Amino acid sequence: MTSPELRERLTRFRDEAADLGIPADEVDRWIDMVRPCAVLSTRDDGPVAARFGGPVLLPTGTPHPPFPYVASIDLGALPQGSTDLPLPRDGRLLLFAWPRDRGDLTDHGAVVHVPAGAPTEEHDPYAWNPDGIPEEREVADAFPQGELRARTEPSLPYHYEVELPDGDLEPLPGFPHAEELAEEWEMACRYLDLRGPLHIGGYADEEMVHLDPLAGLVRCAVEQASEGGRGGGEPVSENVEDWVLLASWSPDLGDVAAGSSVHWAIQRKDLETGRFDRTFTNVYWNP
Repeated sequence: MTSPELRERLTRFRDEAADLGIPADEVDRWIDMVRPCAVLSTRDDGPVAARFGGPVLLPTGTPHPPFPYVASIDLGALPQGSTDLPLPRDGRLLLFAWPRDRGDLTDHGAVVHVPAGAPTEEHDPYAWNPDGIPEEREVADAFPQGELRARTEPSLPYHYEVELPDGDLEPLPGFPHAEELAEEWEMACRYLDLRGPLHIGGYADEEMVHLDPLAGLVRCAVEQASEGGRGGGEPVSENVEDWVLLASWSPDLGDVAAGSSVHWAIQRKDLETGRFDRTFTNVYWNP
């Protein structure tokens, strides 16, 4: 789907925003920020491009990340132009995450790229939980299972404020009506049917969002890297513009875990060079 087609999907959004009295030029500049997003869901349209659960097949010799397995993305099956990310052309991305807060975790997930044709070995599904903690296994056992189909959808910011150095908040620069635009976009996601449990690319969303979740993740990544945490011991950029949202997951775990949002992010330069070991993950959990 090309950019003009993405914009065409937003015609009703533009009309509804204009009806709120937001200046047309401000609405158009907001729409200019549109990004293509691969939405993966159980809807019956689009190619099968991912799977929740299934066997954990890691490249031979690769240790299991210390997080439960979430999903596998078939990169070659994603529709052309479904994201603006410099993803590998083939192979699979394996996503791992812990979707709840836990005091001893500074990071909440990992990503592993399995190149096409690479030899793999299957891991025990509980390899991330060697101590066999029943409560944690119960959460992982509630993870969804099954095939996911991909479709390309437009994505716009869900947040509407930035934090100043002194801690004060102000609307996104250049958008005095940012809050109204973000609220209208939230409505548009419903009437355009843009939701799905797993997204590749686009903008980050979470419950009660007003600041960019990606910016918060970057701050955590900088702190973790400075303390020798994830990232291979190398420093990371403090500039959110140097980062991209790789994937987002909105788990539906029934009564086992309350609402949460998981975001995997990576520096663009690391994505371009396939350094998925430098992916950082965080979770918003509302118990």
